[in-house]
Amino acid sequence: MKDGIEDVHGLGLNAMEVQMVRVNVSERPPDDEEVGITPRDLENELVVEIHRKKGKKPVQITNLDEKIKEDDVLVCLSSGLVQNYNELAELGLMGSELDVQLSMHTPYYIDLASDTDLTRKSMDSIRWAGLLTQEMGGETVVTHLGLYGNVSRREATQAITDNLEEIVNWWDKNKIEPKLGLETSGRKEVFGGLEEILELCDKFSNVVPVVNFAHLHARTGGMLREPEDFAEVFDKVKSYVGDLHYTHFSGVEHEGGNEKRVTPIKKGDLRFEPMAEYLADANPNSVIISSSPLLEHDAMYMKVIYERVLTKRITKDTKVKKGKSSKDEDDD
Repeated sequence: MKDGIEDVHGLGLNAMEVQMVRVNVSERPPDDEEVGITPRDLENELVVEIHRKKGKKPVQITNLDEKIKEDDVLVCLSSGLVQNYNELAELGLMGSELDVQLSMHTPYYIDLASDTDLTRKSMDSIRWAGLLTQEMGGETVVTHLGLYGNVSRREATQAITDNLEEIVNWWDKNKIEPKLGLETSGRKEVFGGLEEILELCDKFSNVVPVVNFAHLHARTGGMLREPEDFAEVFDKVKSYVGDLHYTHFSGVEHEGGNEKRVTPIKKGDLRFEPMAEYLADANPNSVIISSSPLLEHDAMYMKVIYERVLTKRITKDTKVKKGKSSKDEDDD
């Protein structure tokens, strides 16, 4: 991750989304030398929760500054990202010093639309992502929500709402500051149409829409073609996102309102130029994460296109101003 942050900075980019691809959770008693120290002080493991009994009542403690007791059970997370909380803090400091805004994406297969073992694991993954993102000073945790499965849209929405409520309450209880971003989906059997996402955002504070433009383009049958189309989307979500639009962009192949596959930008029918034109005109505060198979290449490709459009716009405005100035002098 340190190399990644340095590479992003070296390319002249200023945002990086960390992929929480692998999440393995285990439980164990503390070793003798761990008793009396805190999860934050452990050098070789990420302890995300302490299970303890107070009398006969079991409690779950997420405070990383809580001292470990002999009879505790430690819930340990192996994510493949870092070994300890000190490394997370170093990454956050590095990102801040190099002006690289950090965020995190939960595992891609998430199911909040039911009540199964996978649902509980999905909820844990989202909670732990919130905890890790906070520790590295990140801004946003991005997640999908799951398939409709064999239930109706109404039933899926209710299940997701109930599970999100539990997550958000945990978020508030543990004072998790990053926003929880709900990403639009690209297939009709997957929960995540833009209107569905906004319905959920209406119900919870600190929950925001994350527009994946490739997914939205596919799900709507290829509607994003002109600057005005992008303007409509940005206008629709601006009251939900506060001072930052957090988005994803890539190419996409689609058919019948369903995404077939994500592609490099040049190989899909979703072009970045119209969005760049909108961005140059409206200048919304935005993060645009490349979700292309050509990750860095297409991030740089978008940067080049945006700068080209912006330069043309500035040049045009300068010529117009000079023309008006000349006319004023003639009038004088």
